[in-house]
Amino acid sequence: MIGAVTLEGKGSRNEKLLPAIDWLLAESGTERHAIDLFAVTRGPGSFTGVRIGLATVQGLALALNKPVVAMSTHEAIAQSVAAGGGGAPLSIADDAGRGEFYVSRFVHGKEIEAPHLAREVEPDALRVADFVQRENVAAACALRAVAIAASGALDQYADITPIYVRLAEAEVKLQQRSGGQ
Repeated sequence: MIGAVTLEGKGSRNEKLLPAIDWLLAESGTERHAIDLFAVTRGPGSFTGVRIGLATVQGLALALNKPVVAMSTHEAIAQSVAAGGGGAPLSIADDAGRGEFYVSRFVHGKEIEAPHLAREVEPDALRVADFVQRENVAAACALRAVAIAASGALDQYADITPIYVRLAEAEVKLQQRSGGQ
């Protein structure tokens, strides 16, 4: 069984995530120890959101001694599109703020261009914001993780290093200060 929940609204992700996990487990009648595998996206996305998600999944997986499958948010989306019959080249774009976008390219769900920053996006690019209006990225990630585990490729998806693409605002300011000395 795969479980996923989507939360929207104001407030701290940190305050919502663990209660949402508890709710999902209770609603599905699943005990924590029955979890076989954890799936998580590692970005690109908000610095805080990526860190909270990765730290939470790492902690749960470590406590339960279960494997983690980590992938880019864009890969989870691309695999979902490819599973639905979309084999054409696909650009995925997400708002990165500051007038920029995180962009990746895929063919048949396989990444051919890693996430990078762009000022403009192809007109036919799939926007993450549009995808989440009709699909659940967490569920797409979980389905991909199950396929990865079934293929025996867990080791290829064990890297939980965040995909930030660019420095955080605080890091940029720190570099500017140290470069100006």
